[in-house]
Amino acid sequence: MIFLELFWSFFKIGLFTFGGGYAMLPMIQSEMERHGWIQAEELVNFIAVSESTPGPFAINISTYVGMETGGLFGAFCATFGVVLPSFVVILIVAKCLQKFRSNQWVQGGLFGIKVAVVGLIAASALSVAASVFFPQGLQLSVFSSAQFWVSCGIFAVAAVLTKCRLHPIVVICASAVLGIAAGYLIPGVG
Repeated sequence: MIFLELFWSFFKIGLFTFGGGYAMLPMIQSEMERHGWIQAEELVNFIAVSESTPGPFAINISTYVGMETGGLFGAFCATFGVVLPSFVVILIVAKCLQKFRSNQWVQGGLFGIKVAVVGLIAASALSVAASVFFPQGLQLSVFSSAQFWVSCGIFAVAAVLTKCRLHPIVVICASAVLGIAAGYLIPGVG
């Protein structure tokens, strides 16, 4: 039963996600919480691992969630579920694109989808930021914790390195090194 649930959940996520892996985060979070597969706090770890491993984010996170909840066959079911809709849609779009490329209804629909994707990505960023910076919710005590300030520092360093157009791998590695150092040097961080 878990295998069918994994396939179906990730099939829906793959079918209704436009704009890449980050746009699917709200749907992933909703499905994971609805089924009780992972807690909201764990999702941040899944995102971090999925983002820092090679390959597309959607495939990585579906494989990771599937493996954690249903073992190797669960990973296969979740990954196949998330990939199948894109594969079918791309085949259909490739066949029909030339015919509908200049259609104003299609152009209008794509415009609306692009705007919605930006909103979904922003909502995901806020949700992930809240769980990283305010893991116990928004409380005044959070601002006096070392974990909050270390998180802000690592975020600032990552933002500056990204602005300097360093390769994302360098930014991820530098952030991991800073996190390891902070966890080693500062009690309660990590």
